[in-house]
Amino acid sequence: MFSYQKKIKVLASVCGMFILPQCIPVVNLLDTEVAGKEKTVMLDYYYNNEWKKDVEGKDYRWHYTWEDNTFGGYSVLGDIFKKQGAKIASLESKPTAANLKNASVYIIVDPDTEKETAKPNFMDEEAAVSIAAWVKQGGVLVLLTNDAGNAELKNFNKLSDKFGVHFNEDSHNRVQNDIFEQGAVMTPAGHEIFGSPKKLYVKEYSSLNVTSPAKTVLKSGENNLMAVAKYGKGTVFALGDPWIYNEYVGGKKMPADYQNLAAAEEFAKWLLKQTK
Repeated sequence: MFSYQKKIKVLASVCGMFILPQCIPVVNLLDTEVAGKEKTVMLDYYYNNEWKKDVEGKDYRWHYTWEDNTFGGYSVLGDIFKKQGAKIASLESKPTAANLKNASVYIIVDPDTEKETAKPNFMDEEAAVSIAAWVKQGGVLVLLTNDAGNAELKNFNKLSDKFGVHFNEDSHNRVQNDIFEQGAVMTPAGHEIFGSPKKLYVKEYSSLNVTSPAKTVLKSGENNLMAVAKYGKGTVFALGDPWIYNEYVGGKKMPADYQNLAAAEEFAKWLLKQTK
């Protein structure tokens, strides 16, 4: 009996010789099997810990979460990872070696300021050491913060500095009303993450100061926008913006020439391929 993956490979070979209706999804299925199988993408709910009350007065978690289907949620991103074969999970407690053990990718988004939650959890050296050790063993860490005033960066830099990335606590691409071009960023051809050229929308981000072992992988004008660091067996990606939340990948608000959704798909695939 063939395994599922072998069956897909056989079908892919057949599809190379014939144009059949069932051949259309073969490449995507094969990529999915390779990229996401048996991998867990964990989203932090400890440093980003925002709550609201519903119509009945009950508290509920919101803002950059897998479960949030509103503009400010990450439900679309979660679906992208799942379609690539990965499992999604969340971490509500302080990161440790034990609770990171089963994560392939760990994403920290928009660390809270005191105006965003009653008792924000700030990054400290203990957690930073635990996270860095996890990366060194092969973990893939994603840091998506925000611009000055909208994320806690002073303490959070205790973590990012370990990988050669410092969030500058500034604010760029300040889009006025719906002048989307003020947030436009182009990726070059053959980009290591995004592949073919894409027009991205990134607004109000914190720029990066990048030193070894990190390297800049995308600029916005003269500013370092995205950086990647290889650290031990692991990988770190940094961007000073939550970026691919529902509002800007759902396709309902963005002009048609922006490609955040396609970029998010390539980004997720790239992250999964970095895992060990």
